[in-house]
Amino acid sequence: MYDPSQLRTFLSVAQTLSFTQAARRLGLRQSTVSQHVRRLEDATGRPLFTRDTHSVELTEDGEAMLGFARRILEVHEQATAFFTGTRLRGRLRFGASEDFVLTRLPEILESFRHDHPEVDLELTVELSGTLHERLAAGKLDLVLAKRRPQDRRGELVWHDRLVWIGAERLRLDPGRPVPLIVYPPPGITRALALEALQRQGREWRVACTSGSLNGLIAAARAGLGVMAHSRGLVPPGLVRVPDRAGLPELGRVDFVLITGERRTLAQDAADALAAAILAGGDRLHTAVRTAAADR
Repeated sequence: MYDPSQLRTFLSVAQTLSFTQAARRLGLRQSTVSQHVRRLEDATGRPLFTRDTHSVELTEDGEAMLGFARRILEVHEQATAFFTGTRLRGRLRFGASEDFVLTRLPEILESFRHDHPEVDLELTVELSGTLHERLAAGKLDLVLAKRRPQDRRGELVWHDRLVWIGAERLRLDPGRPVPLIVYPPPGITRALALEALQRQGREWRVACTSGSLNGLIAAARAGLGVMAHSRGLVPPGLVRVPDRAGLPELGRVDFVLITGERRTLAQDAADALAAAILAGGDRLHTAVRTAAADR
């Protein structure tokens, strides 16, 4: 009933919320992307997106289709691999940024390990800037991280907006420097936060530095200051800083998949993991609830 190519197109549009970006990702014409979505909507008998000249949003039925599409494609790929006899092997060095520590990325990796048991998957969790450096040095095969400003490399997983977050009870004194909770250099969100404050002419001080997302979250929950973070990945126990605090806009950020420029023996495995992440990209927007947040 549901064509896998149409489901892949649907997932790409759902993850990027852009027919243009989905067309670029899939190497299709925008008219073909629109046609795939229209045919899938005809097959379901339901509208999956609401769209106008400025925005694309999932409908309630579109949200439901996300899970179905992902599972259908996973089973389709498993069946294809089984009957074609393709078995991936080798060592795959995968780097993921700290942003994904509290998401459902582990579920995607677990599924990949189940489907490809002969691939030795080595996971590195680091700052986005550090992962870019390790990839360029040939120390990683595939990276899932924030894209540096003005960098156009990589396959878009999704766009997001950076926002200021902190403890709900936190109050900023407009007459004092902004207390910042930041990653150490070369953290991308750190650089964007400092640049935004400097453009505004706002004084700031570093209240906490940590290379661990859990460390930053602990400091923010303790009310030590504010941090720049992806709007779609706000950790439990923290909230957006209200506009009345007068903090500057931080702009948008892209999360991308990038493979190394050197062709390695792990390339087929890297391509397969990249496809799995793109197919399950909606799960990366879902934060895992922690025990502390549930209490």
